[in-house]
Amino acid sequence: MSIATTALFRDDFYLSTNEAVVTAVHADGGIELDQTCFYATSGGQPGDTGFLERSDGSRIALGPAVTGATKDIIIHRPLSDETLPIVGETLVAHIDWARRYKLMRMHTACHLLSVVCPYPITGAAVGEDESRVDFDMAQTIDKDEVTEKLMRLVGENHPIFVQWITDAELAANPGIVKSKNVRPPSGLGRVSLVCIGENSSVDSQPCGGTHVSETQEVGAIYIAKIDKKGKENRRFRIRFGAPGSDA
Repeated sequence: MSIATTALFRDDFYLSTNEAVVTAVHADGGIELDQTCFYATSGGQPGDTGFLERSDGSRIALGPAVTGATKDIIIHRPLSDETLPIVGETLVAHIDWARRYKLMRMHTACHLLSVVCPYPITGAAVGEDESRVDFDMAQTIDKDEVTEKLMRLVGENHPIFVQWITDAELAANPGIVKSKNVRPPSGLGRVSLVCIGENSSVDSQPCGGTHVSETQEVGAIYIAKIDKKGKENRRFRIRFGAPGSDA
């Protein structure tokens, strides 16, 4: 029987390693731990990769973490031909920090884009080198103008922090949700609001993903392309670097 995983990343986005006890090993090799810093794939953000370190120093390489039968269960998926641990074994979880940090920067960039383009979000996918955000909008907009506004927010170095509200408070305030088709994570008793700016002056929206602590950490980003995906749908592609750097 699965036991809820304590998701340490919810309270510390910068935690990259933690000690844990194996609580279950699935027939397909999936490993459950009592607590983990690994983010599990959801909300458009890929799950963390990395490895589990055993007491003898050997490592179990992991592919992207996923959720289990319920959202409060996190499954660590070994790559093929890995030796599996046993229930009750204590090991140390290590995420691929370089990859996670890029995803944190990208996810934050997507939030900034939703500030620059205040339209309902119809889809999103966070990637290491490129992310996309789809908006319910019919207007034509200049990608260089959007890039300029994004970089202004980055350069202003606004603080980013998390506030918690209850599921009931979220249900009573549906207008704070920007996504048109995807509901924020709920059912765990509390929902995290990712806030940007002093007193949430720039933005505040429900999100269970991981983010950097200030906008300056996002670094140089730009809108590489805006695709028309229907009469009232526009897909924005965000990349790291400056316009033309990937030409």
